[in-house]
Amino acid sequence: MARDYERRIIRVIDHIHDHPAGDLSLDALADVAAMSRFHWHRVFRAMTGETVAQAVRRIRLGRAAHLLVRDDLTVGAVALAVGYPNQSSFVRAFRDAFGMTPAAFRRRGELRPFLPLRPPENLPMPDVLIRKEPARRLAAIAHRGPYIEIARAFAKLGTLAGSRGLFGPEAEMIGVYYDDPHATPAADLRSHAGLRVADGAVIEPPLAEVLLPAGDYAVLTHRGPYAGLQASYDRLYGQWLPASGREPADSAVFENYLNTPGEVAPDDLLTEICVPLA
Repeated sequence: MARDYERRIIRVIDHIHDHPAGDLSLDALADVAAMSRFHWHRVFRAMTGETVAQAVRRIRLGRAAHLLVRDDLTVGAVALAVGYPNQSSFVRAFRDAFGMTPAAFRRRGELRPFLPLRPPENLPMPDVLIRKEPARRLAAIAHRGPYIEIARAFAKLGTLAGSRGLFGPEAEMIGVYYDDPHATPAADLRSHAGLRVADGAVIEPPLAEVLLPAGDYAVLTHRGPYAGLQASYDRLYGQWLPASGREPADSAVFENYLNTPGEVAPDDLLTEICVPLA
């Protein structure tokens, strides 16, 4: 199965090289990879060591360097040929990458490879369980912005849930995360701070109902501060998933917080990262 994921990555890289001026958005490249948009970017970054945007930029500018030295196109024509909407944005990106303007690079007449970032070093395979999870009904507060700031939404949720008597025997504190923070601007990240509630519980504004589907989930238990969660995500998506023989489902990842900073020291925090599987 790992080879299948490798083939998808290679197919996407070929597509970027073949269509540098085309639609290279995350959604378009997820279609090329035939993978869920919820999980595609996390897999790509964890396996290659660079974001999709970095790969697109690197390949486009590498093609531009070749055209500048080997062709007589104007700088503006080169910009359009590699997908930049105007010459000024292309010049800025090229200068940032090569340390000189396109015109200066052309005068120099030197081609050199524009290499990808080095992928993360191999680590032991993470301990991941495949577990059948029940459907969950959440009373939730929406959060938009950096994920690290979702604590404010959880504070509001706790106050409302306490005053409305929503804490029951099935209560779980759950964060639902819809975007990859490496692919989406921090201000646009979408998430929900959620509390699992009984089916008959009344959910009224400003609380919203969020339903998490039942099914197979890949579950990695992260132990330690929340600041280290990203490394656990990278190992789950970059090592375990390609080797697992499984596909991620087209729904959001969620985190189940088994304890809280008010109960234990940071090194003893336990967080389940739950990735839905097809």
